[in-house]
Amino acid sequence: MRIGMMADTYKPYVSGITTYIDLNKRALEESGHEVYVFTFGDLDYQDNEPRVIRSPGLPLADTGFYLSLRYKTAAKKLLQTMDVVHVHHPFLSGRLALRYCRPKQIPVIFTNHTRYDLYAQARLPLMPVEVSQSMLQAYMPDFCSAVDLVISPSPGMKKVLRQYGVESHIEVVPNGANLKPFHNAQPLPRAEFGFKEDDILLVYAGRIAPEKNIGFLLQSFAGVSKVIPNVYLLIIGGGQKEHEEVLKPLPGELGIQDRVRFTGMIPYDKLPSHLAMCDAFVTASVTEVHPFTVIEAMAAGLPIMGIDSPGVGDSVVDGESGLLSTEDIASYTAKLTYLCLNRDLQKEMGAAARAASEQYSIERTTKIMLGHYNRLTQNTKPIKQSLDEKLMAILEEFLK
Repeated sequence: MRIGMMADTYKPYVSGITTYIDLNKRALEESGHEVYVFTFGDLDYQDNEPRVIRSPGLPLADTGFYLSLRYKTAAKKLLQTMDVVHVHHPFLSGRLALRYCRPKQIPVIFTNHTRYDLYAQARLPLMPVEVSQSMLQAYMPDFCSAVDLVISPSPGMKKVLRQYGVESHIEVVPNGANLKPFHNAQPLPRAEFGFKEDDILLVYAGRIAPEKNIGFLLQSFAGVSKVIPNVYLLIIGGGQKEHEEVLKPLPGELGIQDRVRFTGMIPYDKLPSHLAMCDAFVTASVTEVHPFTVIEAMAAGLPIMGIDSPGVGDSVVDGESGLLSTEDIASYTAKLTYLCLNRDLQKEMGAAARAASEQYSIERTTKIMLGHYNRLTQNTKPIKQSLDEKLMAILEEFLK
């Protein structure tokens, strides 16, 4: 089967979506399928994998995203030879999927990976919540009804899509992860980082971005560190330079500069051993849909401390594989302190987390997704182009 993955951005940008595409592409290729990634920008980037098709785009500051309303002619023609197309961003890539694939009767699947309402609030704080919500309610229902299948990675995100007004059928298919490196990880020597064996080492891994709520996490950790003298926080990852510049002075302002270590970006194959060195994984993000880093930390045998929200709340069972609190500093700090002080609980929840991670194995989720691909390729019916699609096709021909 020839499968086209369409995304507004891909490597070298690092995100849950790029990780998802990379992992699924590899798994599908190992099963004998041809998988192509269609994206924008980074035309000079040397891909270390085959079949990544890039079209020019206008860079949007240092976000890693590019603006474009069309593919190169060669990319468009190649896309139209796919058996099925899987879209991972609903706006630019989503519209192009409908415009290019519907006339060729190629089934289009859309996975909603992102809480666009909360991202808008984090990235555009001056935009009223009502405006971002009304924009999504105007766009998402029509777009979702135009594709052949809508996928939500978690039950919580399915509820959010219903709140947007989406009435189409939604299948819940978890994001799969390659669990083996995390199950078999050997911890790095703590001494290499200046930590002692009896220290309590917490870890956050992920992008450094406003929507990840890391300021909240640092404020909570400051409260924990006042009670526990040997607790430390390791922050793994990078992101927007502007946000990093705002965030990195915060430990000093909170008086915890000696307790917090920023590692910056590390090679992905080094992440399992970094996680295995730690005692618990912490996150304060409420914008997740199905967080890879949480699943990977669970696979490494770490209990999770998070906020009860779609994504994290779907992955972690409060009191079993970790602890969940409301988005309240006092509540979060109290639960995190309790987890840090109870070594037996850490081990018990870590074992439960490892067992629970099995449901997210890439082997299992790939089989589920392939079932949907096969069903859609067999059942696709001719779809009449809408007026706006016809007009866009005419405009594209004019711009050639």
